Amino acid sequence: MPVSPEEVRHVAELARLELDESEVELYTEHLSAILDHAAKIKEIDTSGVEPTSHPLRLANVWREDVPRPGLDPEVVLKEAPATEAKMFKVPRIMEIEELLEE
Repeated sequence: MPVSPEEVRHVAELARLELDESEVELYTEHLSAILDHAAKIKEIDTSGVEPTSHPLRLANVWREDVPRPGLDPEVVLKEAPATEAKMFKVPRIMEIEELLEE
């Protein structure tokens, strides 16, 4: 399915992209090739194929949830740039009044 340079310019304008003429020519070729490929795929008879979310059959690929020890808080806090009362101290991003208004 051939795409015209005008269509490429239109799509670029909608996406707020500035393309020079060499890019318009390149994307015209690329988009035409992509649409041709999609048209070929559309011709394939998939009536006997079940819809899937994954090409391979998978069964419970999750690992077993086993508790394990966490990091030592003192070691982790030593790496922090600032701490207070055994917690990370970060810059305030909202004033107290703003919090109370919500």
